[in-house]
Amino acid sequence: MGLLDGRVALVTGGSKGLGAATARLFAEAGARVVVTFANDAEAADRLIASLPGAGHRASRTPAQDTPAIESLAAAIGATEGRLDVLVNNAGSTRVIPHADLRALDDEFFDFVLAVNLRGPFATVRACRPLLEASGQGLVVNVGSVSGVRGGGSNIAYAAAKAGLHAMTMSLARALAPAIRVVAVAPSLMETPMTDMWTPQQRAQRIASNPLKRIAEPEEVAAVILGLATTMTFVNGTVIPVDGGSLL
Repeated sequence: MGLLDGRVALVTGGSKGLGAATARLFAEAGARVVVTFANDAEAADRLIASLPGAGHRASRTPAQDTPAIESLAAAIGATEGRLDVLVNNAGSTRVIPHADLRALDDEFFDFVLAVNLRGPFATVRACRPLLEASGQGLVVNVGSVSGVRGGGSNIAYAAAKAGLHAMTMSLARALAPAIRVVAVAPSLMETPMTDMWTPQQRAQRIASNPLKRIAEPEEVAAVILGLATTMTFVNGTVIPVDGGSLL
């Protein structure tokens, strides 16, 4: 018997990277997994085909598309009949030097906030009835150490992740006791998103980390799995998963 047998998990942005690693660990623990993607349907299909167990599926649901999110929540209620865990992992960014304010135009700033901050809120809002009905509902928001330090790929991304951390606390207070809400804050990971960093930037990140390496996505996914299985009294906090980079 898996620790998550009979439960259903939704992982946004689940086709690759941390989302895919999380979906895989949840499936191995016995959960039925729904993953969302924005563009790469082939990656999502490959992931679903590779997951152990049955009943997994992928849905094209961009994080900035609120009507699509509402439709997905309704479809989960009709198809899976329940939702126990929501992992808000979908995100998007690009590297813009923090001092280059002109390069961070309004359109991209709004896009970053829509995907990384508004999208998670809209997904919680849409999924709230299902998570409440679960009796053990959990939301895990994937933040970032950039939201703590004000660093990262660009200023808008850092602001969005800081907002996500604050929103985690607000939602934990508002939705308790029916739903727990927790955030994890990874540092740089070995995912496709790291391709935006130059070798020199990667080397600098590694050198500044006390563990002298970059995280594997499975290491962060293991913390998310723990929140859904054994860490059941954790609520309303942000857990750094960063090898000590905040030191």
